[in-house]
Amino acid sequence: MSRYYTFTAADAVEYARQFGGVADPQSLVTADEIGDGNLNLVFKIRDSAGKSRVIVKQALPYVRCVGESWPLTLDRARIEAETLIIHGKYCPQHTVTVLHHDAELAVMVQEDLSDHQIWRSELVQGKYFPQAASQLGEYLAQTLFHTSDFYQNAQTKKAEVSRFTNPELCQITEDLFFTDPYVDHERNNVDPVLLPEVTALREDKPLRLAVASLKHRFLSKAEALLHGDIHSGSIFVAEGKLKAIDAEFGYYGPIGFDPGSAIGNLLLNYCGLPGLVGVREAADGREQRLKDVRELWLSFSERFLQLAREKSQDPALAEPGYAEIFLQEVWRDTVGYCGAELIRRTIGLAHVADLDAIKDDAMRADCQRHALSLGQKLMITASQIDDVESLIARIRQFS
Repeated sequence: MSRYYTFTAADAVEYARQFGGVADPQSLVTADEIGDGNLNLVFKIRDSAGKSRVIVKQALPYVRCVGESWPLTLDRARIEAETLIIHGKYCPQHTVTVLHHDAELAVMVQEDLSDHQIWRSELVQGKYFPQAASQLGEYLAQTLFHTSDFYQNAQTKKAEVSRFTNPELCQITEDLFFTDPYVDHERNNVDPVLLPEVTALREDKPLRLAVASLKHRFLSKAEALLHGDIHSGSIFVAEGKLKAIDAEFGYYGPIGFDPGSAIGNLLLNYCGLPGLVGVREAADGREQRLKDVRELWLSFSERFLQLAREKSQDPALAEPGYAEIFLQEVWRDTVGYCGAELIRRTIGLAHVADLDAIKDDAMRADCQRHALSLGQKLMITASQIDDVESLIARIRQFS
């Protein structure tokens, strides 16, 4: 019989007292439910002085924004906790610390990050964290290399692929990225003013072929243990610090998916800035986003190559020059998945504040059109974009 029950605030406080690892557990007295996503309850546990000490996160058995008509497996909580634990093993400085987790209750206790801010919120306000892009590149390189065939032996990796099979959450990604935006689906969220552009996008044969190819690779490439949803809303930043959270979409997939998602979200901010801040601030911010894209990819690719040279365990994959060839494939995937992220966040179910927070209707529509057009062009021309400098030149051309 399942032990699962949905936590109240009082339940979260008691659980934190047991498993939060604080020196004075009885000082934990209140909980605020702060979850703003679609899949979980998130409680900030405070002490008698009102200070937040730990986070208690529990998976719900359904999609929150839809309700019980869209049920979900609770095993995703185990997958999230174990993904974060593995990622934390290889990149502890940039992964939220899991203090405890219980698979049956679908609950985990995490370190409190109250001294950090959600990166997306800061970007929307025009704030800049100079080390964030390179730190995210470091996180991606460490976690993706160490869970790939370059580092893991074949038997271990095959077992890990099975352990992190995540069919229901992958189905959400497959639908929201590769299916829903390209058909008339009730889950989509399309501003009526964009209907001409959306209709043309759905009838674009080269784009539909690019989508098919990206989806096929997502379905079939088990290259590394992905975070699976690494966007600016699942990253906390502070001065000189960055932490990845929310890894319930973790599974073994194509390595390019994670950096593609991350770069796509930087470009969503790039597209939205003219409607979010003043003209001069928008121009400066856009230049900074392009620098962030460059720094993220170079940090990731250079560290991945260094790790491949120093730590590859498979003698065939350690052949000098092979990691460079492999990263070219990853790069093409990255550009394609980046384009898919731009499109799905503009007309699909899960919009982002980088666009939706624009108050002027006409300006918001213009920024949305830019995101759609940029995503479309990047997906179609991904094979022609050889490196990050070419990507930046192409973005400038398309802007």
